[in-house]
Amino acid sequence: MTDTAYAPQQRHIEVIGDLFGGGLTDGRILWRPYVQPGREAVDVHWLYTGEETGPDGAEAYIAHFRPGAHGDLHRHLGFELLLILEGELVNDNGDVYPAGTLVVERPDSVHRVSSPGGCKMLVIREKRTLPLRPGELPDTGLALDGAQLISG
Repeated sequence: MTDTAYAPQQRHIEVIGDLFGGGLTDGRILWRPYVQPGREAVDVHWLYTGEETGPDGAEAYIAHFRPGAHGDLHRHLGFELLLILEGELVNDNGDVYPAGTLVVERPDSVHRVSSPGGCKMLVIREKRTLPLRPGELPDTGLALDGAQLISG
């Protein structure tokens, strides 16, 4: 048996240090407008996109909702994980998620989020979302039906 040495390969790695300190606000993150019908005052820093992972592929980004921002009404085709890093996010069912809250949206949930005071969050989607117009699908506004709310 021969012992072969491992040689690290060149690869692209993105590292954003001190994310809970100055990393969100000190200019290291390049914010770009998230232009999409029904979405307003939202900027993002893409970590990876559906263009990189495939047509229904995963995507991840850090979102900056400026005060008064809102997302579009959409249906999830896969799981979505949100980690609120700063500020508060409001779900259309009335739930308010302060900094430090982890939210898992399930496939087929329909919702729209907003942030009256502004917030920043990490968004990881297993699959893309499908933008909807109000009334396009039955929307009870209860994106978390059946989910357990764990507070600590």
